[in-house]
Amino acid sequence: KSTYMRQAALITIMAQCGSFVPAKRASIGVCDRVFTRIGASDDMTSGQSTFMVEMKEVADILKYATSKSLLILDEIGRGTSTFDGMSIAKAVIEYCAVKIKAKTLFATHYHELCEIEGQLKGVKNYNIAVKKHGKEIVFIKKIVRGGTSDSYGIDVARLAGLPEAVINRANEVLSDIERRASFAEPADFKNEITEEEPQLSLGSYEKDAIIEKLKTTEPDVLTPIEALSLIYELTKKAKEC
Repeated sequence: KSTYMRQAALITIMAQCGSFVPAKRASIGVCDRVFTRIGASDDMTSGQSTFMVEMKEVADILKYATSKSLLILDEIGRGTSTFDGMSIAKAVIEYCAVKIKAKTLFATHYHELCEIEGQLKGVKNYNIAVKKHGKEIVFIKKIVRGGTSDSYGIDVARLAGLPEAVINRANEVLSDIERRASFAEPADFKNEITEEEPQLSLGSYEKDAIIEKLKTTEPDVLTPIEALSLIYELTKKAKEC
C-alpha cells in the first residue's frame, strides 16, 4: 500500500510537469502541492518521539493543504495507544474530507474506520487484493473496491521467516484476543456468572449514574470498539468509588 501511495504522488508530480505517466489512461487535475506522511522516524537530537514527529508533520499538512492539494497519509495514529490512535485517525480523515476537501489517500489498519465511507460524502474504501490457499497467502498487487477485516500480519510474519513456534503462538494469542473482544447479546452474559465469580453489586458505587448510562445504551448498534470503551468507562467509575 505504501508503494501504491508513493506511486500516486510521483505520477501526480510528473503530470504537473507535463510529463507522460506510466498508465494506459489517467485523469489528473491541477495540484498545487503534494503532502506526504509516510514512514516512522524519531528526532533524538530535539527529544521528540516518533509519534510527536508524526503529529507535527500532520499538523503542518492540515494547516497548509488546500482543496487543490494531494495528501498521502500512511498509518496515522499508529505510534500511540489503539484508542487514541484510532480517534486521531478518524478526526484527521473527517477534517480532510469536510474542512479541507483535498484529494487524500489514507492507509490504515484500523478496520473500524471503514464505516466512514457510509458517513461522509466522497470517502471510498479500497483494499489490496489477496488470495489465500490454506496457510499461504498471495498478494495480487491489485487495488479493489471495498474495505477489509483482515490485516494478514501473522501471514507476513511467516513469509518473513519467523519460527513456526512463534507463528503458532501468535495465532493462539490472536484467537484469545478476538474471543475476548467479541461482544455477545446482553442475555448471554448471565451464562458466564458462576458462584466463584458472583455478579458485582452496584451498591453505593454511583448506582443511579451507572444504571442510567446502561439504560440509554443500545447494545445492538455499538461497534466492538465503542462497547469496549463503555466497559472501561463503567469499570473506572466503579473503581473510583
